[in-house]
Amino acid sequence: MAEDKLYRAVYHGSGTFTISKPKRKEHKKRQTKVKNPQRGARR
Repeated sequence: MAEDKLYRAVYHGSGTFTISKPKRKEHKKRQTKVKNPQRGARR
């Protein structure tokens, strides 16, 4: 389970990679939404 939380790149050959990274936490997502409201929302 701990491996899912890490950044990881898997090489598939000929310059192709699958890159996986940890998901953003709910608290961080909320803060981003609060600090950067959608453009033009209050017009």
